[in-house]
Amino acid sequence: MPTVAITGAGSGLGRALALKYAKNGYKIFLLGRTDTKLQIVQKEIMNDGGVAEVILCDVQEPASVSIAFQQIGELDIFINNAGVGIFGPVENYTVNDIQHTLNTNIKGAILTVQSALPLIRASNGRILTIISTAGLRGKVNESIYCASKFAVKGFTESLQKEWADDSISITAVYMGGMNTPFWDNSTHVQDASGLKGPEPVADQIYDEDDGRKEIIIDR
Repeated sequence: MPTVAITGAGSGLGRALALKYAKNGYKIFLLGRTDTKLQIVQKEIMNDGGVAEVILCDVQEPASVSIAFQQIGELDIFINNAGVGIFGPVENYTVNDIQHTLNTNIKGAILTVQSALPLIRASNGRILTIISTAGLRGKVNESIYCASKFAVKGFTESLQKEWADDSISITAVYMGGMNTPFWDNSTHVQDASGLKGPEPVADQIYDEDDGRKEIIIDR
């Protein structure tokens, strides 16, 4: 049975991706910080006849990331999905806001790729990095979020060149805002109900997950 590990798998796009890959015969490693949310997704998958394991992982913490990936024996696909967004005028960001955003979105992406890499090399597998359109252009009141996503874009594109002659691949995935819990603690989007749900985004990602350099949902 092929395997996929997904960070931020307890809600939103991570959950939708977990359900999509599970329905298509993948064993899912559900990584995240909140055990209760992960257990709910695991139950959804198992109730549908799928296979899933819950692995607690805080992508900001090197030890947590290392221990999480040590619990995975074989891995065909790693989806680097965990991320946070804090929004507002640049003068309003606190040091904690900046650290939390950069540690999760940039440091977390780097640490998880480092830990997943030996498993991906062993299977000649694939990595997908969920970036968002905030990695393509600047946006009002999203300066720190965009900065983090531009960094992840650069990281991903650099690895594409670094691994150009290898049998592994890394894909950058770009999409706009979705109707997910991402916005729950933010006033940046007043009503997320008008945004598309994560399910069609997960469907397109699955359909186009073939090692290409980019999957563009939105520009």
